[in-house]
Amino acid sequence: MTVFAIGWIAGAVALGASSLLPFVVRPLLVRLGIMDVPNERSSHARPVLRGLGLAVLVAMGAGGGFAVGAEYAAAGEWRILLTVVAGSLAAGLLGFAEDLRGLSVGVRSVLLLAIALGAAVAILLLAGSGIPLWGAAALTVYAVLFISSYINVANFMDGLNGISGFHGVIAGLAFAAAGGLLDLPWLFAAGLVLAAGFGGFLPWNLTKPGAFLGDVGSYLLGGAVAVTSFAALIAGVPLLATIGPMVIYFGDVAVTLVKRVRSGHRWDEPHKEHTYQRVQQLGYSHVQASGMTAAATLTTSLLGLLSLFTGTAGSIALFAAGLAVLVLYLLLPRLLPNRH
Repeated sequence: MTVFAIGWIAGAVALGASSLLPFVVRPLLVRLGIMDVPNERSSHARPVLRGLGLAVLVAMGAGGGFAVGAEYAAAGEWRILLTVVAGSLAAGLLGFAEDLRGLSVGVRSVLLLAIALGAAVAILLLAGSGIPLWGAAALTVYAVLFISSYINVANFMDGLNGISGFHGVIAGLAFAAAGGLLDLPWLFAAGLVLAAGFGGFLPWNLTKPGAFLGDVGSYLLGGAVAVTSFAALIAGVPLLATIGPMVIYFGDVAVTLVKRVRSGHRWDEPHKEHTYQRVQQLGYSHVQASGMTAAATLTTSLLGLLSLFTGTAGSIALFAAGLAVLVLYLLLPRLLPNRH
């Protein structure tokens, strides 16, 4: 078995498990009474079962676990893959605790920072002694803020049917492509497991009666994307390729929060002012609004991957193009016709 075949098989395991496990998980969630009740932030009008991200969590654990074991047997880079899988699952488990009983803001924040710190330190230690101490310290601070922030970002953006599933698929495939192009089998496997895990969830989310990821799924998504992104950066993947899938999510959340604070609102109050929510409020369906967000993310991901083939000048041009895509996305509520 070749090292890249491991990734394909791991992805197949995750896809199969993510597609079938909801048959087992749904009855469990019903018994636990984990329902999403509409509030000021919701874009749906009736209670919907949530927490189906637990199936994605188990599926990605199965696919990732297979990949780690196979990489170990093949004397591959199993340690870095194990760190990515463990960091992703830890974020998902924190979200599951939030779904089950809720956590105080303080406890949740401390645990998010602990997960980010643990993943960052492990990744940097595995990188070896080539990084000076001051550089490792700076990268650790960056990673803790970056990973913990993106887990929150993914949670904020999980407000429409399809949006998180599309994001997981696109980000995973972007990371897998980078891994394949740069001969990083662990990144190839991690990306395919991420894409397959959320790809298997999409039919359950998009068909009636539907079900939501819940915090377990959105935390898992944010953790998996952010930890994989940081590990890829440390492995030598160009910065733009590592953050390409995250530009739209970060931009939407950052701009929305700044607007709310400037308007005198509390940043943590429930609301429906994100760009993707405002697009849906114009009369577009969940899938249409989610698809627009996904199309923008796919574009910035592809621009990031192009940086693998350019020098400094080309990367600057690609960065500018990515910002242009973000600005266009943020302007969609003004540019699109109102369908009401």
